[in-house]
Amino acid sequence: MIVEHNLKFVTEFADGHPVTAQVEALPESMRIEMLEGMLKDLVGSRLQPILDEINANGSYAFLKVAN
Repeated sequence: MIVEHNLKFVTEFADGHPVTAQVEALPESMRIEMLEGMLKDLVGSRLQPILDEINANGSYAFLKVAN
């Protein structure tokens, strides 16, 4: 059995920054896709060793990063 759950992250952009204006100009779906991809790239590789440690003593449930 697999139970899929979600963690919710938000990205807060600084008012008046040029990058904020560029991101605001994108369609919302593109913003979400871009930021989720960046978050996965930045956090994913660091998260796996933590999950391995948590799962090391597991017997009935194991945490994994879903694609």
